[in-house]
Amino acid sequence: MTRPATHILRLLRWGRVLARHGALRIIEDGVNTPAPVRRLCRIARFGTIQPAVPDYAGAFHDIGPAAIKLGQALATRPDLVGEEAAHNLLTLQDSLPPVGFAVIRREIEASFGRPVGELFASIEEEAVGAASIAQVHRAVTTEGRKVAVKVLRPGIREKLDRDIETYEWAAAHLEALGGEAARLRPRAVVANFKRWTARELDLRREAASASELAEAMKGFDGYRVPGIDWDRTCGRVMTLDWVDGVKMSDLDALDAQGIDRNALANRLVLAFLTQAIAAGFFHADMHQGNLFVQDDGTVAAIDFGIMGRIDRRARQWLAEILYGLTTGNYRRVAEIHFEAQYVPSYHSVDEFATALRAVGEPMRGKPVAELSVGQMLDGLFAITRDFDMETQPHLLLLQKTMVMVEGLATSLNPGINMWDISGPFVKAWIRDELGPETFVADRLRENTQTLLRLPDLIRRIEDRFPARGGAPDQAPLPEVALMWDRKPGASSGWLGYLLSAIAGGAAVFAAMHWALPG
Repeated sequence: MTRPATHILRLLRWGRVLARHGALRIIEDGVNTPAPVRRLCRIARFGTIQPAVPDYAGAFHDIGPAAIKLGQALATRPDLVGEEAAHNLLTLQDSLPPVGFAVIRREIEASFGRPVGELFASIEEEAVGAASIAQVHRAVTTEGRKVAVKVLRPGIREKLDRDIETYEWAAAHLEALGGEAARLRPRAVVANFKRWTARELDLRREAASASELAEAMKGFDGYRVPGIDWDRTCGRVMTLDWVDGVKMSDLDALDAQGIDRNALANRLVLAFLTQAIAAGFFHADMHQGNLFVQDDGTVAAIDFGIMGRIDRRARQWLAEILYGLTTGNYRRVAEIHFEAQYVPSYHSVDEFATALRAVGEPMRGKPVAELSVGQMLDGLFAITRDFDMETQPHLLLLQKTMVMVEGLATSLNPGINMWDISGPFVKAWIRDELGPETFVADRLRENTQTLLRLPDLIRRIEDRFPARGGAPDQAPLPEVALMWDRKPGASSGWLGYLLSAIAGGAAVFAAMHWALPG
């Protein structure tokens, strides 16, 4: 168990990095920032010279791998970090210098218990990509298959675990302060972040995600997921087909190949909608470095470490919300929020519908160049506070991906109207999923399953409440703390915590003082 003083030391050290980039000012000056957090910010920035323009992306990059991942997640939370910081964090690139190939070779051989030469006919020593968690090398298998080999960075799992433990500790204390901090549910946000990161650290999970996405997108023309080489894939190494193509961000190369950028933008948006709404399983890291365009205009995706999943009921709500916003049916959108219990029942549906109208009307019928999905999300975030809406962690990845898709689609076609593209798709899906035939089929299936569960339910009731005579059951006995079971020093827990906090703060203060020039 990590001591509180260790967590405080880490937080203050990270705070100092944020201060050097001017990124701590937004926390310290925030109207909703709790007083204890504001005091820690003042200690962390002591003696630093803060730039006039904050560089949030640079700060998270300098702190390390876990912070890079956290910064990318926070890029979609303008309600949490503010619009300025969220916009800047969208530029955060998940890239670090690669480790030497000798280390990578040892990782591969240790993972499979075989020399690299028995697995690959050739493998390039220079990495073609290096992110915070893993790096990729180009190779050819002994069967002649061109592949990409992704290998986890040595020691990355331990480093991420250590940092995330401090995130959890900080989030728990922040949420315990109540008020706005509690409404934003930082513990749930960190818990989701931890799950996403755990998936990225198991490359078998990433390989399985790629396989599942390929299956879900079988019927979608113009979208490709590389095949997995399962014989050369394990927890620390993943091997998949090599993808030749042009990065979607290289507009000049796309034009030189004669690619129709407008059609490509439409395909990208529809591919996302197919994954998120039709399949409920989507590629949640759709930035420009993970999408390639092949000669025939096919979109090829890579890097499936971060995937989003939405259950069927939530997808129905989401589809109705999107369709309601595009058609101006704000009353129905408001009702869905109450049905989903996103908004507490003590609020007025009509008042919420009016607030939604204020967000939705300015964007209807306009191209993204004038008003974007990102701006719409900002508007929705702004009204969540007024209606006591708690953060919905299962929708965070979806929000993040929507912003990414919008940015890419707009770069391909500045005049694109994502609502015009998504409207017909969502309408058709709603008709198929929520039409009368589907309703009847769903009700029959649910009722049949309920009937089949009845015998087992009756048996469990009989086991729990058997028929018996004689004396009644003994009432529960109260718990009594036995003094010989009492741990020494138990009453001094809070005192120990306080002393640890003071010691941690003093140590960082001293370290910062020694680091000052002169």
